[in-house]
Amino acid sequence: MSTIGEAASEFGMWWAVLTWIVIFGVFILFMPFYKKSQLKPTGTYLAFIVAMAVEMFGVPFSMYIIGWLFGIWLPEGVLWGHTLGQYIGLWGMYIGIIFMLLGIALVILGWKQIHKDYWSKESGQGKLVTGGIYRFIRHPQYTGFFLITLGMMCEWATIPLILLYGLLLFLYYGLARREEKELEQEFGKDYAEYKQKTKMFIPFVI
Repeated sequence: MSTIGEAASEFGMWWAVLTWIVIFGVFILFMPFYKKSQLKPTGTYLAFIVAMAVEMFGVPFSMYIIGWLFGIWLPEGVLWGHTLGQYIGLWGMYIGIIFMLLGIALVILGWKQIHKDYWSKESGQGKLVTGGIYRFIRHPQYTGFFLITLGMMCEWATIPLILLYGLLLFLYYGLARREEKELEQEFGKDYAEYKQKTKMFIPFVI
């Protein structure tokens, strides 16, 4: 019970919840919003960020869910709180930070390249993007979102986040497939050749 009491004192920090949401939610501004198909994946990413912030600083939903379902209180580190702390110590946080920084870099690099070469299409400059980070993966921004959220789960893999992460992967994979069909219609053989030699999300994968 003392563990629960100590943990409870760390919650209710709603200023931290808001700060976390603003910091990581800002990256959705690097995504286009001109298609309805992009709203669900983007909304799921934002839901993940909100759930993470609330679980970490606001209300420990996973702890209450487990208590309600099974009538028991599991210690912090078992499906709630710092879930990997008891196994690998602070390494979960360090690895998570690396993943998040790498993900942020991919989102920004992908946005910079595609905004310059493709989203400027209305001014007559649009073209198939194959340079920069797009030389290595076809969807760097989606990979970036996968890494940002995976980095958070390296230390805080609670029940809502595990469920939302699976949904996030599913929705963004589906969105990527739809976008590729549209790009094949737009660029034809050029995109088909690019698709054959460039990986979808992870570079250098057999």
